Amino acid sequence: MRKGRMFYGIFIPVLVLGVGLVAGFGSYIYISTIDSVVEQFSSSKQSNIEQIKNNLEHKIQTIEYAFNTYSTTSSFQDVVTNPITEKDFIAYRNVNSQLNYIASMAAEGTEYSLISLVQNWQIMNERLSSLNDEEVQQLRERYIENQKQSLFWIKTDKGIRFVNTLPVFSSKKQAIALSDISLHTLDATIKTEEKTTVYILNKQGELMYESDPGHELLTPEQFVRLSGTVSAMEDKGMVKEHASGRESLQLIYAKSSYNNWIYLTVLDQTEIAGSLKMTKFGLSAMGLLSILLIWIVAYMISLHFTKPIQQIKRSLSVIPQANSRNEIEYIMNSIDTIISEKASLESLIEAEMPRLETQLILNLFRNRVSPEELEQNLLRFGYHLSERHRYAAMLIQLDSLGGREASDKDVLLLAINNMVEEVIPGQQRLQPIILNDDTQATILAFAGKSDPEMNREVLDYATALLKAVRDYLKVSISIGISKFYTDLLESKEACEMSKQALHQRLNLGKESIIFYEDISMVVSGPVLLHYPVELESQLFNAIRLGDKEQVAAALYPFLAELMGKNRSTMNFEVMLVRLVNNLIQLEQHLGVNVLLTQDNNKLYHRVLDIRNPEEIERLLVQEVIFPMMYSMKDKTSKQFRCLSDKITDIVHAEYDRELTLDMIGERLHYNPNYLSSIFKKEYGTAFSEYLMNYRLEMAKRWLTETDMTIKEIAERLQYHNPQNFIRSFRKKEQVTPGAYRKLRQAD
Repeated sequence: MRKGRMFYGIFIPVLVLGVGLVAGFGSYIYISTIDSVVEQFSSSKQSNIEQIKNNLEHKIQTIEYAFNTYSTTSSFQDVVTNPITEKDFIAYRNVNSQLNYIASMAAEGTEYSLISLVQNWQIMNERLSSLNDEEVQQLRERYIENQKQSLFWIKTDKGIRFVNTLPVFSSKKQAIALSDISLHTLDATIKTEEKTTVYILNKQGELMYESDPGHELLTPEQFVRLSGTVSAMEDKGMVKEHASGRESLQLIYAKSSYNNWIYLTVLDQTEIAGSLKMTKFGLSAMGLLSILLIWIVAYMISLHFTKPIQQIKRSLSVIPQANSRNEIEYIMNSIDTIISEKASLESLIEAEMPRLETQLILNLFRNRVSPEELEQNLLRFGYHLSERHRYAAMLIQLDSLGGREASDKDVLLLAINNMVEEVIPGQQRLQPIILNDDTQATILAFAGKSDPEMNREVLDYATALLKAVRDYLKVSISIGISKFYTDLLESKEACEMSKQALHQRLNLGKESIIFYEDISMVVSGPVLLHYPVELESQLFNAIRLGDKEQVAAALYPFLAELMGKNRSTMNFEVMLVRLVNNLIQLEQHLGVNVLLTQDNNKLYHRVLDIRNPEEIERLLVQEVIFPMMYSMKDKTSKQFRCLSDKITDIVHAEYDRELTLDMIGERLHYNPNYLSSIFKKEYGTAFSEYLMNYRLEMAKRWLTETDMTIKEIAERLQYHNPQNFIRSFRKKEQVTPGAYRKLRQAD
């Protein structure tokens, strides 16, 4: 259904406002959720990097403290200034024990080395080895001469290395202590979360460690610049740095107050987006659901506020602009049209007055008029009826169509209705009408007359109508007249009385004028039923045989007794129903299809609706009984032919065996006498004669075509005595079998 402009004028603003509120509220929740998730991730990353810093810083402090402490002992000075050979086992064991002690204080997997620059030896991984002058010089150049500090950390291919040149506070270095922390140990210490990228920078901005070496996000220059930026900031926080080929990175950092190292981790946006995925889905689903709810609410609000306008619009659907979307404009145009058409409508009503008057009378017969409507309409149509008036309902029905087609019934009733208007004066009646497909009805009105006078006047009108219809239309009618009544609202009861009167024309014959008062005692009298069962049995037997002469002989006595012995209309109708029911049962038993065809499927109603005995007889005879007889005759003929053909087939196949009609009847499940009568009717000869003739024909063929003796032929054809065969053959062919053979051989 199309909606108008006013509907959308309410619906769209409410929908837009609701969707805007949902979108704004959803956006606010989403932004707040993003901030909360980012803050949560940042806090988690910050805690993680702080933990990494503390763990690694603790190990570094342990290593540095252990070496510094050991370098200040007197045993250390003695060791690094004295040579150690394989024979100095005690000195080597003391140094190795001291290194193992330092190792036990530091991280697992950390390797320690002690190099004497004075005596040119090295203890590494519990192994003692000698160094040549060139190797010692290389160690000095790498760890002493080019360094500003005695204690520092450097990055190696295998991890990070702690370098401590000893003594610490002397420019004349006698030994070098090394401590290597492997990448595996660093990974085990640092990687507390999966897929977390961690960077460690020294105070110069050099990259000491990265958890994902193959994934280079920043260049060394960016690390140096980043180190300078972080040095000027607080001990922990977040800093942004632009990475090559992608958006700027958000880095969570923590500075070490111990050695000014900077620990960095990346705040990964994909992780944040993954955490927000379900939030997005939930907010989207909730938003769509809210929008749907707002759509429904907006629709219902718009429908509620525009419903009165739509009702007015539907009530004013009288102009071509019925599809206009502007309801107010449409309503105004409709009102203008109604006002402009008022004059033409009044003239149209005047032209339709006869039809409206006819409808009033029809409603009276159907009891669909209130007293107020009746009084108003009677004055409107010019009837001046008082309480002194008395009325009678007169119904007219056709006894027959006078040889015309059923489609002409409406024309005949209309012609009769016009004759009623001409025969009965207008002051003595209301408007005559066609009550239904079979009946014309008129309400007669009398004032100031006695019952005998009214009866005589009604009879005169009815007689004149019978004569006029017979003369001009060449058909016969019957007229039923009700009792007189004083209130027009009782017209429906009066109509039923007239119908009851017309029912009696079944007994009175055609062209009857029947007053209900005359037949009221018959209608209410005792029910005496008579049904000619024996005559019906004779009729049904004739139908079964398909014999038209027997059907005609039994049919008319049966109908005469059925109609003559049931004088009451009710009794006669009951007997008609019984007859139709028995005919249907006979049809089902015989297996023919006459009564239940498309044209006769309402046979009960057709029979009961006819009030003329002649028409009832015609219907039963021409449309029911004779068609059933013809169908049975055809069916019987086909059945007889089929059975006869089966018998001849058996004879042709088994002529040389013992064969009787009793044997065939037993085989075909039929009575032998019944088969004998059928065979004789179809072939015009008895079965035994047909069998004998066929056997003799076969004997003639054998006599001509074979050398079989007459005795052999007789025995094969089931003649127990050859003389009987010879007599039968001579009787049919006028010669003996032997003579017949000689004659055929001579030819």
